Amino acid sequence: MKICDMNWKQVESYLERDDRAVLPIGSTEQHAQLSLCTDYLLAERVAIDAAEPLGIPVFPGLPYGISPYFMGYPGTVTLSVETYVRLVREILESLVSHGFRRIVVVNGHGGNIPAQSMIPDWLATRPDAAVKFHNWWNAPATWAKVMATDPAASHASWMENFPWTRIAGVAYPPDSKPMNDMSRMRSTSPSRVREFIGDGNLGGLYQRPDEEMLAIWQTGVEETRRVIAEDWL
Repeated sequence: MKICDMNWKQVESYLERDDRAVLPIGSTEQHAQLSLCTDYLLAERVAIDAAEPLGIPVFPGLPYGISPYFMGYPGTVTLSVETYVRLVREILESLVSHGFRRIVVVNGHGGNIPAQSMIPDWLATRPDAAVKFHNWWNAPATWAKVMATDPAASHASWMENFPWTRIAGVAYPPDSKPMNDMSRMRSTSPSRVREFIGDGNLGGLYQRPDEEMLAIWQTGVEETRRVIAEDWL
């Protein structure tokens, strides 16, 4: 269930029987021919699909993240590491102050990892809380399914091309793009990054059959659901 579909009294009632919550985080950044909000859309949707049968509330996703290397592409928005870490920390603080004690952060963007590094430090001040940071797209079962489908997978390639991340009327190149070295991308300026990777796909096909994509999605949803439901200390 989504927090946007609840009022405060319903949340108060929920907290009398459970203390779990889910916070999706993503980004707004170039994804070649796909939506600029791909990471946000995927993180929020996988969180909602995973949490729904469990009856656990999902808070609105954060649509902005840390994406300085893609600032050469119009539409990309980036936050500083300091700002982003503080933002996530203060959201967690708010949730715990209301009685949420077990929180899963479902991350859809690799650049947001500094938030993960902050969590142990924050938990040292909140011994009554527990937080899991779940990179849904490269969690073990989901990543194994991606690799079994096609090991040439990367940012803005087929592996992020789901029906809900596509833009109406946009065509996708039929060929597979050579893989780019992401370490080079992170060691130069945004303008050089654009020169280096072109349209934004870092390598691989642009699209695969929906049957394959939905199978990957189901694996991701089930894996995320297990993270929300199981193995809490």
